[in-house]
Amino acid sequence: MQIVWLIIIGAAAGFIATRMMKMETNIVTTIAIGIGGALIGGLVLRALLTVLGAAAGFIGAILGALVLIWLWQTYIDKGRD
Repeated sequence: MQIVWLIIIGAAAGFIATRMMKMETNIVTTIAIGIGGALIGGLVLRALLTVLGAAAGFIGAILGALVLIWLWQTYIDKGRD
């Protein structure tokens, strides 16, 4: 089923891309361009999301540590004064 979906999406993407680039191609070439573009775009997007996901986790860890330090200084460390 995924192959059928890839062909449908590839055909639509290939049609739009060839029209945007003002190319006149037959249906097989249009589908091939769309499927190739979907594979390349999917890999690039997946890699980008992986890198950004790791960066987001790191930033989240820093923010969490800052909140924890603030809570420590506000509620626990003040009790010692």
